[in-house]
Amino acid sequence: MSSLIFHHQAKILKALSHPKRLEIINLIRDQKFCCVGTMHQMLDLAQSNVSQHLMILRDAGIVTTQKEGKNVYYQIVDKKVYQACDLLRDFLRQQPAKKITKLVTDPVCGMKLSTQTASFHIKHQHQDYYFCASGCLKKFKKDPLAFCHQITYSTN
Repeated sequence: MSSLIFHHQAKILKALSHPKRLEIINLIRDQKFCCVGTMHQMLDLAQSNVSQHLMILRDAGIVTTQKEGKNVYYQIVDKKVYQACDLLRDFLRQQPAKKITKLVTDPVCGMKLSTQTASFHIKHQHQDYYFCASGCLKKFKKDPLAFCHQITYSTN
């Protein structure tokens, strides 16, 4: 392999090396396009901070943009990014690849996600709750009773 390939691979890995950027990638996983305004609320980060993270992901060629009016929408360039992130998570969790995955709904924002790809998981009153991003987890922790009735599961 050419050293140029290693250089580009290192640039992509460096862009992926921040927990919030991984959270952003996971957040836009099932969205056709997602805007900064939505992401900053779900991540509980300043809009400017989200924009900085997205700029790093864009410069590395991981996300692309589409502008509509004043809104800039982001999308993953290639779904293989998700596969790479999922493989690393599976490696870290040391789970068998053929494990049955539950699909769940984030009780705060309503986003559908799998138990394996959820960014956060907590138990509350003997019930499992899964969240797409840290902002949703934070809102849930402030007032769990407001969201407890919204949990749903299905099998994949």
